[in-house]
Amino acid sequence: MKKIINQVTDIVPEMVTGLVKSSNGLLRRIPNTQAVIRNDELFAQRPQVGLVSGGGSGHEPLHAGFVGAGMLTAAVCGEIFTSPTPDQIYAAIKAADQGQGVLLIVKNYSGDVMNFDMAQEMAQADNIKVATIVVDDDVSLPDSQQGRRGVAGTVLVEKILGAAARQGYTLEQLLNLGQKVVTNTKTLGIALQAATVPAVGHPGFNLKEDEIEYGVGIHNERGYSTQKIQSSAHLAQELLTKILAEYQDLQTTDELAVLVNGMGAIPLMEQYIFMNDVLDYLQQQHFQVSFTKVGNLVTSLDMSGLSLTLLKLEDSWQEYLQQDVQTLGW
Repeated sequence: MKKIINQVTDIVPEMVTGLVKSSNGLLRRIPNTQAVIRNDELFAQRPQVGLVSGGGSGHEPLHAGFVGAGMLTAAVCGEIFTSPTPDQIYAAIKAADQGQGVLLIVKNYSGDVMNFDMAQEMAQADNIKVATIVVDDDVSLPDSQQGRRGVAGTVLVEKILGAAARQGYTLEQLLNLGQKVVTNTKTLGIALQAATVPAVGHPGFNLKEDEIEYGVGIHNERGYSTQKIQSSAHLAQELLTKILAEYQDLQTTDELAVLVNGMGAIPLMEQYIFMNDVLDYLQQQHFQVSFTKVGNLVTSLDMSGLSLTLLKLEDSWQEYLQQDVQTLGW
């Protein structure tokens, strides 16, 4: 294992410190936590509903890279692939509250859901209005007991809700909007090689040189099928076929947003090739694409893989996705 680190135990605090120091004043650290919050002038000048997210580290720029005007108010960084603790989430909620309430955006993993729920109860005991939406956009596996996982589609949820919060939506309006966006968001991932967690020192699973894993999660979870690697066009068609089948009422007249997300070690060159094949296939099937995004937004350490997200757009969502933001990661 080769990593540019100091001590394994210091990875997350040193990462957060470096993130804040290199943000050119955009972020500040919430005292005694591994959480960051907006530090721009507009934060104090224009109070709004706070948006707080977070989760295990290793998915950068998610979530801390999306803190700033137009997206998240604060983000909490847990240990690698491990949920942040309730007390740190609670500190972020308190720091983000400007008297109009706080909405928590939580990926659907049992540890995250449990710890964010506990933090919400702590904040409500302090008379802070708090609501939660749970993102479960992964369509790779049938619903499990905990439901489907939250993966790369989370960033589109954060982008749309960030724009709506900036426009003055109430907590209840943001909650309703977030639930609609989550319902319309579908993601599927593939991997050529698993990630290596520093504390473990070897890839989470092994694939042969000519194999690819369909349906991986962002924490090294294996998927639903191991197959021989195919061309980008074949991969695009297979992923799109499965994702499109998840929509109950999708029409070719509907507008779509498309996200191709790199998981850490796939070059942008290959991501753009894959996006080209995705858009070609959607055009052949007469679907309308009105927003696209390519890049490493929700990673899995050094996983050699990518994911594809479709979002069926409604109302002003396209405009919200296109609005400028002041963050490090978008």
